Amino acid sequence: MKTFYWLVKREFWEHRGGFFWAPVITGGVFLLLNIMGIITAEVLGASHGIHFGASSGLHSVMTDMDAGDMSNVGFALDLAMYSAMGLLAVVLGFVVFFYCLGALYDDRRDRSILFWKSLPISDASTVLSKIVSATVLAPVIAVIVGIVVGMLQLLILAITLSFHGVNVWHLLLMAHPFRIMVNLIGYIPLYVLWALPSIGWLLLCSAWARNKPFLWAVALPVATGLVISWFGLMGLFNLPATWFWKNVVQRGLFSTFPGTGSLFGTNGDSIAHSVAGNPSMDFMDLTNTYHLLASPNLWIGVMIGSGLLAGAIWFRRWRDDS
Repeated sequence: MKTFYWLVKREFWEHRGGFFWAPVITGGVFLLLNIMGIITAEVLGASHGIHFGASSGLHSVMTDMDAGDMSNVGFALDLAMYSAMGLLAVVLGFVVFFYCLGALYDDRRDRSILFWKSLPISDASTVLSKIVSATVLAPVIAVIVGIVVGMLQLLILAITLSFHGVNVWHLLLMAHPFRIMVNLIGYIPLYVLWALPSIGWLLLCSAWARNKPFLWAVALPVATGLVISWFGLMGLFNLPATWFWKNVVQRGLFSTFPGTGSLFGTNGDSIAHSVAGNPSMDFMDLTNTYHLLASPNLWIGVMIGSGLLAGAIWFRRWRDDS
């Protein structure tokens, strides 16, 4: 167990830029852009004679709100916190995607694999440490950064409105920051399961390809999908092109991006659908999200991903580029 801990720590040390600094810098840029947007709105409003201060009646509007209005305001504040995590989720997807592509290939390219194979460490442990780094370590760091950025985003918004005659604490009490924290942490186990097909495919290509693993990982499924689509257009074979693009290409390449499996909704609904339909915060109910565990698509992907990971371990053991 101690050896495995140091293997994971080694992955963090070697990929700190992607695992840690990428979400931190993204979160910082997100907050900076929000502050710049607020300042721009204040300056433009003042230059056009639009005053948002206490005299504008915003304070009285807040005090006259009923329970339904307060619920909608709280929903908007929660979305403001989630917006930061949405951007970080995209960054996380790219980080995990390219990390897995190079995880096993880079060791062979720089010949450091010879050093690691000289140690009493099994290939299965090495590959497993990379899986844990991609599916657990990177998402945990992204979620922690997302929570911090979301709280700062909420605080910036509250402070801005305080200059407009709104009570800061009254506004903050309408949000549900702790519920959001629990939900974001609770999404991680589902991400581990949903991302396995992509993780397995990318690691398999990383262990197998003698060069340019990116081209093999992307070109092979995409080219196959184009051939199947072409056969369908020509009417030669009745092949399920749409099914292939959705369940093979999309699942195999883009499952590293959180939310591609409707992890944030129920019965295939997404956050955007919930917001457009009824802002009842159903998407914040973690039990709705965990209904995905009843989906055969999830568990079929887990089995296929496990098989691909077994192949990656095999190639790690026997692949020789000398």
